[in-house]
Amino acid sequence: MADVFSLESGLTETSSPSGLSPASSTISTGDLRRKYNFGDRVSELAIAQDPFFRFVSQIAKKPTDDPEFKFTERRPSFHKRYAYVTGWSAATFAGDAGTTNNAEVTSTIIDGAGDILYVQMETDYKSAGNVTNIYGSTGNAFKVGASGTMPEFFMEDQLIKIPFQSTNAGASTAATAFLVDDYLVAKVISATKAPSVEAVILKLEVVRPCAATSGNELSGWGAGGTADQSLGGAGTTAAETANFTQVQLESARCYVVGTAHGQGTGYPATWKDAPFSTSYGRTQIWKTAMAMDNTTRATVLRYEANEFGRIWREKLIEHKWDIEQSLLFGAQYKSSDGSWQTQGAVDYALSYSNVFSLTLSSKTQDDFLDDLSNYLDPRYNNAKATLFFVDTPTYNWLHKLSGYFQNNLEISPNFRADMSLTAKKKVFGIDMSVISTPYGDMNVARNVHLDGSEVKIIGINMKHCKYRPLVGNGLNRDTAIYVGVQTLENSGVDRRVDLIQTEAGMEWQMPESHAVWK
Repeated sequence: MADVFSLESGLTETSSPSGLSPASSTISTGDLRRKYNFGDRVSELAIAQDPFFRFVSQIAKKPTDDPEFKFTERRPSFHKRYAYVTGWSAATFAGDAGTTNNAEVTSTIIDGAGDILYVQMETDYKSAGNVTNIYGSTGNAFKVGASGTMPEFFMEDQLIKIPFQSTNAGASTAATAFLVDDYLVAKVISATKAPSVEAVILKLEVVRPCAATSGNELSGWGAGGTADQSLGGAGTTAAETANFTQVQLESARCYVVGTAHGQGTGYPATWKDAPFSTSYGRTQIWKTAMAMDNTTRATVLRYEANEFGRIWREKLIEHKWDIEQSLLFGAQYKSSDGSWQTQGAVDYALSYSNVFSLTLSSKTQDDFLDDLSNYLDPRYNNAKATLFFVDTPTYNWLHKLSGYFQNNLEISPNFRADMSLTAKKKVFGIDMSVISTPYGDMNVARNVHLDGSEVKIIGINMKHCKYRPLVGNGLNRDTAIYVGVQTLENSGVDRRVDLIQTEAGMEWQMPESHAVWK
């Protein structure tokens, strides 16, 4: 493609400097002397075409002074103090294992206050950073008892709630294994780390007995004679962990439900959490150039008199369009030529965040609300600043779902649907639909860049992503315009050369706070 715009096909000078072959460059690059820092101004061009770039450049901009930047994530631990019973015994464990192939706890062990029970506790999230499993994502899944998942928070005098089932004793499938119809509360007498597995062995004193029947089964356990069935088959592979995390596994989790200390006792034991984890991002350099000889620039044309001005406007929008595409579909990567690419929202969400299925022809409103329930569980993701970018068919589908009740079934103004379109507004010039759901308002924007891709909806928590232009030592590498005049060798012809350049990267934190439907 020619690098010079003119009224004809382009410049045709082919003469070479003395001593060079005709294949060598015939154009002197000259000096690009002047820079106009556009900053946010480039995002104001054709606003509706690139809504994600518009938002991050307006509300999520955080300059960096290093092209390979690092950042820290923080996840609290108070609501993650849960584990699973993966073994039990009426007497102390010999080594690591108690009874791991039978979920049925003899009723006489748990039918009265003061009974003693030993349990082996394991969990499925990493203690360092409190990094948890994410629904539908197998890229960074933690199996129950995986390395680094030791439940270190158990201490003496804690109270533990253990879920049971009695009406479905002998469950043979994962679906029936995760039913709960009773629970017991027990006090921790002692907590000992298992010698060779990522587990803690608890000696418990029953405080609230379970129902005294002959078939009390630990919730989440399937029938059979193998240890793998101790969690109904869930949590034993990455795929099972991802699919069970926010659905069945919740009913098998044993939570700390307080402490109970004697009168006049001293300071209790404590434990140290590790809520921080780190990651890194990279900046990417985008360049868009144009050039035009001065004869063409001085020629007045019909329709749009200034051809240079027309093409220049198109090039600015083209540059912004390229940034939007990269911020959505790019992958963090270092090429063999040394160039870096930043992490895109779609690639990040598909690799690390919540992943849900969405077939418009069969997905119901109830199914979609179930997805939102898993995604917006406050113990797992306290997302209060999520924007939903959708492709065109899904944009229409959401409006049909939210508008059907109001248009066809409304009984009175005081009787409203659980999912309804409540407002239309503009935010930073972007058209935004506000859809009310039981889990809060969905702020929905159409993004044509998603059309034709496998992604139908991407939910991005704007508090946990940052647009990071490179700024340091008095230089600003955010969108800038460099202007110069170049002279063609052996011709004396001057031309105007403009270069649009941006160097920035995306910082993505807390993958559980983002989601994608595909």
